[in-house]
Amino acid sequence: MLLSVLDQSTVVTGRAPDASIRESLALVRHAEALGYHRYWVAEHHNAPSIAGSAPEVLMAALAATTTRIRLGSAGVMLPHYAALKVAEQFRVLEAIAPGRIDLGLGRAPGSDRLTAHALNPNAATAADQFPAQIRDLLAWLAGEKLVEGHPFRDIIAQPAGPTVPEMWMLGSSDYGAQVAAHFGLPFCFAHFISDGHGCAEALSLYRDLYRPSARHPRPYSSVCVWALAADSAAEADRLFASRALARLWRERGQFSPLPSPEEAAAHLYSEADRAFLERLRARSFFGTPDTLAPRLRELAATLGVDELVILTATHDPEPRRRSYTLLAEAFGLK
Repeated sequence: MLLSVLDQSTVVTGRAPDASIRESLALVRHAEALGYHRYWVAEHHNAPSIAGSAPEVLMAALAATTTRIRLGSAGVMLPHYAALKVAEQFRVLEAIAPGRIDLGLGRAPGSDRLTAHALNPNAATAADQFPAQIRDLLAWLAGEKLVEGHPFRDIIAQPAGPTVPEMWMLGSSDYGAQVAAHFGLPFCFAHFISDGHGCAEALSLYRDLYRPSARHPRPYSSVCVWALAADSAAEADRLFASRALARLWRERGQFSPLPSPEEAAAHLYSEADRAFLERLRARSFFGTPDTLAPRLRELAATLGVDELVILTATHDPEPRRRSYTLLAEAFGLK
């Protein structure tokens, strides 16, 4: 089972957001040394809880500090941008790290409506052009001509080169699954967004509708899961409290920096809050490696995915690095 990393460059209380970007630069080296397969970085805008707003920029820095691990976006929110510009950015990244670049695409804004409009004044209708953008992007990334009659047919995305970024479709619904199947692309379901709701159905639809492509003759899928490993169950519980309070806030539309375990312990919870947290704990993936790894393996087997992408966020960097270390050991990464 391949294991990969999603890093959102989470903002935490008590530290400036720019520190989260530098922590990502340190974590990618750690993940590469542990044997993780990919390292993906997120795109969110106007988000006080997430510092990752420009994955294509961060990926260039990650490429400069690594030699083996694949690097990708999870994802580029394509309706914000012109397909040609995205193709050029990822052709440059492919030149920096040949054979190691993934272009993960999403259709969701990754922001609020006003911010989406600030990024693209045509945001209200841009999502409708998503499939056409993907068609053009695939051609430009591969150095091929656009379809006959296209007004931009003679434009070539530079720099050209012998290798091509690997495009992925990302999603938390069956829409992304259908688009991935139509274009013959790998698909990653964002389990951590929906707590798995709709995951099995989307993956099944993806496989049923899959149209083989030259690069991907068979469907290839992964699932991104929030997971946390610690040396003891008590420590896992303590660290999970930060995630639990952040999720409670999110349910109320509050996207604040990740609190510390101490802040979470001191928070005043209502009875309704405690009921929500109990439901959250029951379906979340955290614990010691000997209990967590079998649950993750079972999830992957049940869903029939080829790869697991692990998202871990802790208030302090060291417990996050330790979590990835423990999971790498439990899965026998090299």
